Amino acid sequence: MPDPGTTAVVIVLPDAAPLLDAAWRIDPALVRRGMPAHVSLLYPFVPESELTGQDEKVVRSLAASFPAVDLLLEELVTASGFVGVTVPELQPIVDAFRAHWPGLRPYNGRFGTRPAAHVTVAMGADDATVAADVRAVVGSLLPLRTHAAAVQLVVLTEEGWQSRFAAPLGVPYGP
Repeated sequence: MPDPGTTAVVIVLPDAAPLLDAAWRIDPALVRRGMPAHVSLLYPFVPESELTGQDEKVVRSLAASFPAVDLLLEELVTASGFVGVTVPELQPIVDAFRAHWPGLRPYNGRFGTRPAAHVTVAMGADDATVAADVRAVVGSLLPLRTHAAAVQLVVLTEEGWQSRFAAPLGVPYGP
């Protein structure tokens, strides 16, 4: 578990909540507290204590440079203890954020240098039966339509993940 003050830049996908709800019903420990269904653009991002106004301005400007987009979630992916759904339409946004902060390694390098844009449905599904149950239930909910409308900068607090601000996709940003 990351430490309080850890930040991330994400796109929240509220319509994908049923995917996380399904995993939570199998085992609540599989789903992160306070973090709704989302695609991480950069995690971890700049630690909260080191965030600058310039970082926030760039997040807002990058968000403005991409349009809001309708998505169809349909491809389930699994790895050791992980169940997720790919979101290839958001890969250009993910790549743009990672390119702007090249010194930040996505997921601290745990999934390679260019992990695919995805919604994490379950983490820690190490028991084969539990993982199979999550895959079956989540797979039955796909395909699922959702909409990406904004980028959020979130910070981990003692109470869980909380939004610091949201920047709408495709809406011009002016300082």
